[in-house]
Amino acid sequence: MSSAGSSSFFLLTGFPGLEAAHHWISTPFIFVYISVILGNGTLLLLIKADHSLHEPMYYFLAMLAATDLGLTLTTMPTVLEVLWLDHREIGNAACFSQAYFIHSLSFVESGVLLAMSYDRFIAICNPLRYNSILTNTRVVKIGLGVLMRGFVSVVPPISPLYFFPYCHSHVLSHAFCLHQDVIKLACADISFNRIYPVVLVVLIFVLDSLIILISYVWILKNVLSIASKEERAKALNTCVSHICCVLVFYVTVIGLSLIHRFGKKVPHIVHLIMSYVYFLFPPLMNPIIYSVKTKQIQSGILHLFTTHRARA
Repeated sequence: MSSAGSSSFFLLTGFPGLEAAHHWISTPFIFVYISVILGNGTLLLLIKADHSLHEPMYYFLAMLAATDLGLTLTTMPTVLEVLWLDHREIGNAACFSQAYFIHSLSFVESGVLLAMSYDRFIAICNPLRYNSILTNTRVVKIGLGVLMRGFVSVVPPISPLYFFPYCHSHVLSHAFCLHQDVIKLACADISFNRIYPVVLVVLIFVLDSLIILISYVWILKNVLSIASKEERAKALNTCVSHICCVLVFYVTVIGLSLIHRFGKKVPHIVHLIMSYVYFLFPPLMNPIIYSVKTKQIQSGILHLFTTHRARA
């Protein structure tokens, strides 16, 4: 297995040393996966059914929920196969495809959060022109731009994976496939695959977070110029949910990056836990944050369930 470059599969890894407890470990994962699917699925259903939520802010929220669902459904099958069924094999093509969608959807999520900050910026700094600036056509264009950026930018580093020979160990360090894991096993010149992702992370994660930060500096400046305390509180309240989602996403990104960069002496279990936190915590928390902090979502959920009960 370690010498043949023609091997057509990789071996995924759960929690090394805890294989006997994998069945028990899978229980909280199943709970989290079900919660993510129910939470984000409910948001999508609610935004589609409630015409009062057919506004740019909620269209972007629907994009965020769909991205979180996509990311969860991409990692869920292999994670549960490894932990629940002890099935570790994954075909090369399936592995590379999974890595492609994982990284693409991560960049899409960053783009959606950036688009949501633009929505809040226009709503607070230029409210009179909000409807004329963020038309349905423009929202669709922004959404397509975010999707194109995420899915196209990941093609260059993922495509070579299909052609590299793999003559090292075929054991990956996670229960899902990541680009940085796979290239470590390649017996080829991987210079491009080491440099390009770093540039991509800087251009997307770092640049997006900086633009979001700058937009909120301008938002805060405009809010503080409002004379009425009630109006100031109302304006800031519309941003709280988005700020929480931004913090949840980028804090996990920074935490995972720091662990990978400086945590060479940190136990491998910490790397694993941070990777699961990165992929599961934002999709779990985003619908909860918006349900708790947004009155329109709260009333919509109540209306949705009361209507369902009445029909039943």
